[in-house]
Amino acid sequence: MTTRYLSQTDKALPIPEPPVFDTSAQQRDHDKHMLAAAVRLFGHLGFDDGISGHLSIRDPSHTDRFWVNPFGVAFSRVQLDDLICVDAEGSIVHGEHPVNPSAYAIHSQVLHQRPDAQAAIHCHSANSRAFGALNVPLEPLDQESAAFHENHAIFDDYAGPTTEPSQGEAMARALATNRAVLLRFHGLITVGASIEEAAYWFISFERCAGQQLAARAAGPIHPMTPEQAASAHTGFGDPRLAWFNFRVLLQQTAAKDATFQAD
Repeated sequence: MTTRYLSQTDKALPIPEPPVFDTSAQQRDHDKHMLAAAVRLFGHLGFDDGISGHLSIRDPSHTDRFWVNPFGVAFSRVQLDDLICVDAEGSIVHGEHPVNPSAYAIHSQVLHQRPDAQAAIHCHSANSRAFGALNVPLEPLDQESAAFHENHAIFDDYAGPTTEPSQGEAMARALATNRAVLLRFHGLITVGASIEEAAYWFISFERCAGQQLAARAAGPIHPMTPEQAASAHTGFGDPRLAWFNFRVLLQQTAAKDATFQAD
């Protein structure tokens, strides 16, 4: 593994680049550790809802397979050995736990239709569910929400609980090339080039949804101009910043809560 940093003479933030691994086995080990940590963090943040919610990362050797948290294990309890690997047909090729049918239906289709995405997340988080009821996109009300300016979509073709790949395929089509799709009546999906990036986009979208619900309740909103939103998007929409923000959030959570395991 090597870690590279931006030149100290650059005006950009001195954010470390994601690690580069020499073998697929090393990449897989890293990804699984980050996936387990992200699942536990989502439990810590209250994004779990009983059996609902799943986070996945594409296997680096078998790109038609993905690792995902198992059905019936609470987010906050998920450990590395609990993760399961699922193939394109929905069969478990590694792991002892069952797979959530919804996880297979959604993640298999999203990762198939988005070869650039290595990770996908879907949860029924409270703010996203409430904001989805408005059936409107996030407005660029601040720098953080500008990260999703012209980079998210709304899916409103609800057909009941997602158990069929055809439903996941429809969600993936709605996602298109965006980093997030808000599922009306259902929750939120985000993707990224790493589990860290996808997880941070989910966390940020959820926070922005809560902020915009509050702003709309308080009175008329006044979004950024398109030029301001595009400028803010350049910085706050940087995938590498999302990756680094997630790593910082893991540190902060571990420092505040001794029971939280960051890796």
